[in-house]
Amino acid sequence: MFSTRRFTHFCLWCVASLSALSALAAEPLEPSDRAAVRLVIEKQLAAFADDEAERAFAFASPKIQEMFITARNFMDMVRIAYPVVYRPASLSFQVPYWENDEVWQTVEMRDAQGADWTAIYTLLRQADGVWRINGCVLRRGLVQAV
Repeated sequence: MFSTRRFTHFCLWCVASLSALSALAAEPLEPSDRAAVRLVIEKQLAAFADDEAERAFAFASPKIQEMFITARNFMDMVRIAYPVVYRPASLSFQVPYWENDEVWQTVEMRDAQGADWTAIYTLLRQADGVWRINGCVLRRGLVQAV
């Protein structure tokens, strides 16, 4: 017979197990890698602010560079599709972490109109040890850490 109490305990156990697995999967970075990852994003944002397409494009991974072909195409896409990334009014970097073979870096941003956004960057370390941005997902509002 079905027991509500047993089912509740089972559900709680499942949630606790999934939380533990998520914590194991999301490994923290070494301080030097954390600083390097942040610096790559900051330098790309500075290049956007200076309208230096070639410099901004240089921080993108080979996969991203292959997708957009030219620095101008890349800059136009960011300007149109990611205006808060192109010209953020303020930034707040969260703690980056490993997820599979990528580093995920969450950056809380505010646009010129005062709206909050969450940018989730993925970065890959290249064969030469240099970090490159491999993608960015933008969400309206701030994503609360669990």
